[in-house]
Amino acid sequence: MELHDVWFVLIAVLWTGYFFLEGFDFGVGVLTKLLARNRTEKRVLINTIGPVWDGNEVWLLSAGGATFAAFPEWYATLFSGFYLPLLIILVCLIVRGVAFEYRVKRPEEHWQRNWENAIFWTSLIPAFMWGVAFGNIVRGVKIDRSFEYVGGFWDLLNPYAILGGLVTLTLFTFHGTVFVGLKTVGDIRGRARKLALKLGLVTAVLALVFLIWTQADNGDGKSLAALIVAVVSLVAALGAVQAGREGWAFMFSGLTIVAAVAMLFLSLFPNVMPSSLNDEWSLTVTNASSSPYTLKIMTWCAVIATPIVLLYQSWTYWVFRKRIGTQHIADAAH
Repeated sequence: MELHDVWFVLIAVLWTGYFFLEGFDFGVGVLTKLLARNRTEKRVLINTIGPVWDGNEVWLLSAGGATFAAFPEWYATLFSGFYLPLLIILVCLIVRGVAFEYRVKRPEEHWQRNWENAIFWTSLIPAFMWGVAFGNIVRGVKIDRSFEYVGGFWDLLNPYAILGGLVTLTLFTFHGTVFVGLKTVGDIRGRARKLALKLGLVTAVLALVFLIWTQADNGDGKSLAALIVAVVSLVAALGAVQAGREGWAFMFSGLTIVAAVAMLFLSLFPNVMPSSLNDEWSLTVTNASSSPYTLKIMTWCAVIATPIVLLYQSWTYWVFRKRIGTQHIADAAH
């Protein structure tokens, strides 16, 4: 296996880790409107991800940095062609981080309500937009012979990509609902389980259509295996939710995300960004990669840094592993 193939796999792993972790993160943000009945319950939901949301975004920074260094042509075409959608995501992530920190800086109800609304919308929009972006990457976009995107913003809003956005939105929200059931106690935990069952059914229908569509257009035997794993995992997650086994449900909902993202990258390889105009104009792991020397240096850096990051993030989740409920929220928190 060549180094550019290795880095394609590593970037796929980074995106998978990001969607696994930030997926429930976005889902909890959406649930501040769908699940919480009052401001105390909103505070409970926010506190479930308070210690970890910023660490989850490290995976996005790593994926973006690795793409820039390992596949500069892919990075250049992606960020120039998808400039507006990626800018919207970036603005949402910035506002979202500010909202988490500033919500409790002042006691006025309207101040806190405005930041809570910001958390909801800046969680929902990226959850949808990431599906649109990856749907277009897998489907192929208008790339010319110079490897430049020549389409427009509205070309990105095609039926396949919009369906992909709905899948990521519902799947992340389902993942977040399972996480809330795992991290809370009391009435909110029971309502999270009921909502997870409803969301899971909607997610299953949308995801099945999207994955079968992907398999029919670009799939092979490996992507089909990933599709089967994703479907079985989602069914198992629903069964675990029904049985009240939140730990197993979270594991299976996470495995659903892992298998679905793996299927997308398996369907994509050896392309990194197909051209819908001419197959010969597609960006591949070969023509979009950096020099072998650059990839070699990057590999050594990854070997040293990655275990440290994984150990630190695992320790963070271990420290903040306990459940919380409304009884843990003091009145002064509002």
